[in-house]
Amino acid sequence: MDPLPVIPPQPSWRKPAGMALLLLMIAVWAVAVVMLVEALGLPNWASAIAFIIGGLAWLWLLPVKRLLRWMELGTWRG
Repeated sequence: MDPLPVIPPQPSWRKPAGMALLLLMIAVWAVAVVMLVEALGLPNWASAIAFIIGGLAWLWLLPVKRLLRWMELGTWRG
C-alpha cells in the first residue's frame, strides 16, 4: 500500500494582508492622537501623559484582537 502523498502547506495571504492593515491602523491612530494632543495645546508634561494614554488606548478601541484572530484562524469570532 502506497503512503499518502505529502502536500506542502500553502502560505496564507491573510498574514501579510493583516500585517499591512495593522500597520495602517497604527499609523492612522498615531496621526489622530498627535493631531488631537497638538490641538489641545497642553503643557509638555500633560502632552506626554496624553500620548501615553492615546498610545495604549488603541489596543482597546481598535479591533486588534479580532484582526490577529482572523490572520491566524481565518475567522473573526471565536
